[in-house]
Amino acid sequence: MTKSIMIVGVGGQGSLLASNLLGKLLLSEGYDVKVSEVHGMSQRGGSVVTYVRFGDKVYSPIIEEGSADFVVSFEKLEAGRWAPFLKEGGTIITNTQQIDPMPVVTGAAEYPEAILEELRGKVKVDALDALTLAEEAGSSKAVNIVLMGRLAKYLGIPYEKWEEALRVVVKPRFIEMNIKALSLGYNYSE
Repeated sequence: MTKSIMIVGVGGQGSLLASNLLGKLLLSEGYDVKVSEVHGMSQRGGSVVTYVRFGDKVYSPIIEEGSADFVVSFEKLEAGRWAPFLKEGGTIITNTQQIDPMPVVTGAAEYPEAILEELRGKVKVDALDALTLAEEAGSSKAVNIVLMGRLAKYLGIPYEKWEEALRVVVKPRFIEMNIKALSLGYNYSE
């Protein structure tokens, strides 16, 4: 059985590190893994999407609309944008942070109200203030690892394995801070 995870956010939020961590972890667990990165205007705060698919045998990294088991979103508008890709019974794990896209910054559009409330009426939403947790871990840049810690609650792979994979993909001087971020996401409760 193949599982599909979309990691979505805006440029500069660390989605590539998150997908690298997830890919290394899944490979170490013996899964066939396919990862595909789709960059929007990532340098200008545009949407960035990474597809991660894993199972016994995976033929394509592409995730079709209505087929993702998880959408992990680094920002709540991105959760709304990519929600149609979630399959029935799937889960959105999202940061509650708001990052205004360029049309909102320039005044050409307004940031949609009540995104998470609308989503909760349609799909399972696990929302957390990953930015505050990342800052508690030592860096606002660790939002990605906080969200990976949250995802770890759902995948059934022992937590220690996540820490091992993190030690492989993160530079030594950032390991302790990232392990704290992973733990905060994993142990978060509303």
